Amino acid sequence: MKILLVSDSKIPITTYDDAERVLWWLGKALVKMGHKVVFLAKKDSKCPFAEVLPYDEKKTLDEQIPADTDLVHFHCEPLSPISKPWLATFHGNASEPRAFDRNTVFVSAKQAWLHGGTEYVHHGIDFEEYGSPEMGNHRMFFHFLGNAAWRGKNVRGAIDIASKVGARLHVVGGTRVNFRKGLRITLSPNVRFHGVLNPEGRNALLNSSKGLIFPAIWHEPFGLAVAESLYFGCPVFGTPYGALPELLGKKIHLDNGRKPHSGNGVVEAFYCDFGCLSVKKSELLEAVRHAETFDRAKCHEYAREHFSAARMAQDYLVLYERVLNGDPIHPEPPTSMEVPGDMFLPFGE
Repeated sequence: MKILLVSDSKIPITTYDDAERVLWWLGKALVKMGHKVVFLAKKDSKCPFAEVLPYDEKKTLDEQIPADTDLVHFHCEPLSPISKPWLATFHGNASEPRAFDRNTVFVSAKQAWLHGGTEYVHHGIDFEEYGSPEMGNHRMFFHFLGNAAWRGKNVRGAIDIASKVGARLHVVGGTRVNFRKGLRITLSPNVRFHGVLNPEGRNALLNSSKGLIFPAIWHEPFGLAVAESLYFGCPVFGTPYGALPELLGKKIHLDNGRKPHSGNGVVEAFYCDFGCLSVKKSELLEAVRHAETFDRAKCHEYAREHFSAARMAQDYLVLYERVLNGDPIHPEPPTSMEVPGDMFLPFGE
């Protein structure tokens, strides 16, 4: 099959943005499976394993799609109508009530539920990029992984938890002084900010971490930080918002015949072999204090089973076949009645 993967960004990227990294890993996994992959991305994009076409804003999409393309997979909002079979992955949260095309794929059960849909594919990561985790390493601190500038990620909450248990926290993906979301200066002797690390630096740090502290206060659409941390044997201590419970193994049941949901549908706490999620800071503090009781090997094995790029590619191939057979992903356009957007959720004592 010849698959065109479309992004409105430049690839590869050096940040921790989920959409572009997932796009890259999906393309690589599809190539390994024997499929022909072509990227359509911003000018100056490069890729060692697939052809890259520069997106030209002056031309229609149909003019830029190779004639022998079987299917187009958007990882951004479709830029214009096309004649080829297509589907689109929606990576974020809607900021206003809206309807989605029937061929929209969401990235978690909860994200689908919030937007009136039922079909989703969990992200997968390329394990080759992470190497073999060093389970025997002395674990000395905790980590936070993600865009610390975004209030919804709640780096302040992570710092507070680490400070109260007397632990060091390494923040990967943020700076101590931040002007993007308004002036913010974080003054805590227990935290070290690293900004964006290269893969080697990130891997070394996670190989020495006791666990991920991730008390997000918004509905995380997926949360690659969870999959990455589990791969390194790090249990997860966070909030039960968005996709986080299902990423740790909580079964999510979607009613195909239901109307778009009303209410958050949030569980207050969830405990499992891979971590603890709670809306109460006191419960997370207690779990963090006992981080050493979690089985690192189990965390790693769980991540390998559930979050591989190969599994993600196989899940998408099932949907590709449906689209090629003329069947839409959803029988009706998914419609979000309540908007998760940038809504901040409670996180109390």
